Amino acid sequence: MRLVLDGLTVVSDGRGLVHDLSLEVPSGQVVGLVGPNGSGKSTALRCVYRALRPTRGTVRLGEDDLARLTPRRGAQLVAAMTQDGSVGLDFTVEEVVALGRAPHLRGGQALGHRDRELCHEVMERLGIRHLARRGVLTLSGGERQRVLLARTLAQEPRILVLDEPTNHLDVRHQIELLSLLRRSGPTVLIVLHDLNLAAAACDRIGVLSRGRLVAAGTPGDVLTAELVAKVFGVTAGVVPHPLTGAPQLLYSLDSSR
Repeated sequence: MRLVLDGLTVVSDGRGLVHDLSLEVPSGQVVGLVGPNGSGKSTALRCVYRALRPTRGTVRLGEDDLARLTPRRGAQLVAAMTQDGSVGLDFTVEEVVALGRAPHLRGGQALGHRDRELCHEVMERLGIRHLARRGVLTLSGGERQRVLLARTLAQEPRILVLDEPTNHLDVRHQIELLSLLRRSGPTVLIVLHDLNLAAAACDRIGVLSRGRLVAAGTPGDVLTAELVAKVFGVTAGVVPHPLTGAPQLLYSLDSSR
């Protein structure tokens, strides 16, 4: 399913957070949003998973205006993993993952056989099946991050929105998570701070600066030394990855501005 942000503008307390943002996420692709802190990345994502209503502009899922969908239908189509996706109560891992099935159930309806099988499958894919009976508050940050991702995948969304999902993960699990996203099927809009991870994981990248989209395209088109210097204020060399050819940035610690 295609995701389109069309002229998205967000103003809060008289301050513009996002300005006329238009971005297309083609069906089945992984599109990354990058930019300095405070550039509007998370604000844009909040509009997609309906935590925030844009001041102007439209979010479209396929041909549908997100604002016209019922909350249930929106939750069936869009799943989100946010930076503040903490679990305050000590549910077990399997209980948290099962929450992803809520948009597909009505009232107090119990999980069916397919629901349980799906939850077990996503836990297996993310390497947390052995934690099923553990309380989430006893887990490490990285383990909990994988549990929250399993919950979003159990939701079977057509569109998956992730805000810094690699936080707390070691290198191995960062790579496994991003590789899984490329194979998982949904259209993905993801915020990443690590530009090299973004280059490796994303089909396309949108660069935000002060709430405005300043560049969009393939990683090779977007991640240039000139853009990194202008937007992020650092000097970097750009070289092709020796295995994949994706652009990789080599930063100079002595040349930051």
